[in-house]
Amino acid sequence: MQLPVRKLKRADLQLTEIGFGASVMGNLYHPMADGEARATLDTALDGGFGYFDTAPHYGRGLSERRVGDAVRGRDNIVISTKVGRILSPDPSIRDDRERDCFFSNMPFSASYDYSHDAILRSYEASLHRLGLARIDLLLVHDIGRMTHGERHGFHWDQLTRGGGFDALRKLRDQGAIAGFGLGVNETEVAMDAIRAADLDVLLLAGRYTLLEQGALDLLMPACREADVSVIVGGPYNSGILASDASGGTPHYNYAPAPPAVVERVDRLRAVARSHGVPLAAAALQFPLAHPAVASVVAGLGSPQQVEDTLRLYQHLIPAAFWEELRQAGLIRPDAQVPTDGKTG
Repeated sequence: MQLPVRKLKRADLQLTEIGFGASVMGNLYHPMADGEARATLDTALDGGFGYFDTAPHYGRGLSERRVGDAVRGRDNIVISTKVGRILSPDPSIRDDRERDCFFSNMPFSASYDYSHDAILRSYEASLHRLGLARIDLLLVHDIGRMTHGERHGFHWDQLTRGGGFDALRKLRDQGAIAGFGLGVNETEVAMDAIRAADLDVLLLAGRYTLLEQGALDLLMPACREADVSVIVGGPYNSGILASDASGGTPHYNYAPAPPAVVERVDRLRAVARSHGVPLAAAALQFPLAHPAVASVVAGLGSPQQVEDTLRLYQHLIPAAFWEELRQAGLIRPDAQVPTDGKTG
């Protein structure tokens, strides 16, 4: 079984409409046993997932190792990983206490480097950690002011005048990768990158969702104009669109959600409940209606979450639900919505 696929506009690849976000495979927020990680990945593969996104940052190499072990020998699997951090041996790491939100005992420390040689070194190291002969997409990870603050200009210079983008073009021209792009959660740097380099893809986390559609102003039109295919990450905005409001503090954008966001999600949830629609199903399916979007990547951390995601993706959503959201001002008038009950 394989999920429906969409072809990238510039790269010769097809991505399944729902992709597997492998940050949790790096022990994000809590430790995970190797057996549970492998069972999660195997459930996704057996359920039809054909696109897996990982990164060196996720558990300092742990996610890449686990993903590679699971997909090795499988056909028709697309892998994306990221560049921008170099992992260096660090013998002081001897346990799996939390570091940068990951509970991994991988003995490496990370440093940012977006320069030409660092991009090539990162690519080679990822091949070895994955244990694969090929990486399909390389994404520049966490470039932008949201991550780097006053250091953004320095790192942007590494990527542009320092040859980072040139290294990615070289790998693509040589056929070592099918395409390259960005993996970010801010729109301004994505616009800058589209102007600076001939990107194939943009993995945009959290900025085009059921909760916020500001990317429709400039970024999504720019992607369509440049034939940049968009991969939507973070469709649940750090979990708040997947929570059932039964207790606990909902998270938005990697932090406790502010009251205004909680109130808006409560309104979304009320409309969903009135139509018998799980809010998470609407959040997962909504981005796929935009013509620039090739895949929606959800972070998955257990076999049950994989099975739940497949059910949410297949859930039939009535047109009246989307219309009520539009009439209530809960989605933008110019936001495209699924028109056939589901997107797949």
